[in-house]
Amino acid sequence: MHLGALCDILGGSGLIGTNHPVIKPDGEGPLRKSKIKPFRIGQTPVSNREFAAFVDETSFVSEAERFGWSFVFYAQVPKSQQTVQGSQGAQWWRRVDGATWNQPTGPHSPAYDPDHPAVHLSWNDAQAYCTWAGGRLPREAEWEHAARGGLGNVIYPWGNADPDDSHHLPCNIWQGQFPTHNMATDGYAFTSPAQSFAANGYGLYGMAGNVWDWTADLFRIKSLSKSGKAQAATMRGYRLIKGGSYLCHASYCTRYRIAARTGNSPDSSTSHTGFRIVFDYD
Repeated sequence: MHLGALCDILGGSGLIGTNHPVIKPDGEGPLRKSKIKPFRIGQTPVSNREFAAFVDETSFVSEAERFGWSFVFYAQVPKSQQTVQGSQGAQWWRRVDGATWNQPTGPHSPAYDPDHPAVHLSWNDAQAYCTWAGGRLPREAEWEHAARGGLGNVIYPWGNADPDDSHHLPCNIWQGQFPTHNMATDGYAFTSPAQSFAANGYGLYGMAGNVWDWTADLFRIKSLSKSGKAQAATMRGYRLIKGGSYLCHASYCTRYRIAARTGNSPDSSTSHTGFRIVFDYD
């Protein structure tokens, strides 16, 4: 079994949410406390090398492989690859037949990078890996507690300084005009190695940007507003994802903040969603 490094997270009173929500319909607020038991969490998202070890040992077939396709960001798709346009309102996504964790942009992909996070994995796939490894996915409260890195009520894993397009580049997100022009000032147009940029106070990499992390929780919105209830109804059964991705930018999606949250259906897979593993203390 090949597993990546783990970081020990002390228990205690953890913070979750924010009193200054940016995307209110997502249910980011309010700031509240949650009792956290000690746990261990992957220092990085699960890498292609780690997921390949799981597949080699178990012959696991991901849902994208069974379905025969997955969603790829349009700018990643090779010119030789035929695609089907994505869903309405998100035309930058393309259905690519044959896109999987080991062929991340389709059959015409270059070889996957073993050091990058494994993507095109559904929540169900992530669950299967965690079960094999003897672990589990993090709960939202655990994920936020770990992401804060001991800094308390901060916006980002490094503190409160906003990323920009030129000078402050603490994580792998978009720089430029989304979705047409990515300057890639941070050095990466798409995924970066799982261990890249500076670690937070607990030694964790990639808690903001790069790839989304699946969590154990259902995506729930506690809202009394009509619009909030309507959004919650459309996402019933979705699983919570945290951390944002290389496609996030202040002009479009600021979900690289710790309190930010959204969801996806548990059988969905994309080129910007992965996961990290948690272990309980015996």
